[in-house]
Amino acid sequence: MLYRVPTDHPFRSNEGSAVTWIRRFNLVLAGLVVLAPMAHVLELLNKLSLDAELWLAVQQRLYRGWGPLWGAPTEFGALLTTLWLVYFRWRGRGVLVATVVASLGYIGMFVAFFCLNQPTNIAVAAWTPMSMPPDWMLYRRRWEAGHATAALLSLVSLGALIWAYEKERRPPSK
Repeated sequence: MLYRVPTDHPFRSNEGSAVTWIRRFNLVLAGLVVLAPMAHVLELLNKLSLDAELWLAVQQRLYRGWGPLWGAPTEFGALLTTLWLVYFRWRGRGVLVATVVASLGYIGMFVAFFCLNQPTNIAVAAWTPMSMPPDWMLYRRRWEAGHATAALLSLVSLGALIWAYEKERRPPSK
């Protein structure tokens, strides 16, 4: 049986309610979260063809500041608003499961960042073209794998949140 939000549920109440706005804001954040990791995936083949010196220049100059400016605020905001929705969707099994999946996706993005991207960022920040280690391509693969993982998880999270949102918007069947 498909889950239908009960008539007295907070999501069915006033369309201008705070819960409705947090749902919409959550979807906006979820859409924004997808952008940066997908951009990395889309540029992946071209970046894999860069030589060591040019790759280092791109890492040290082009991507400087993006994490604190874009990544962290949107990802953290999406996680917080999704967790908030878990609380409000507690009574609806179908939409709850989708929202928990989205939450786990955002948590997985943070795990990928701290396990794959951040160690690489720290190492690369200290390199010069003359001091790059011979295994620099392993760092590049780790960094790209972190962003590819984030892209996949962000798409899963966005899809789950859209599904839950649409499920709640449908009028209950009679």
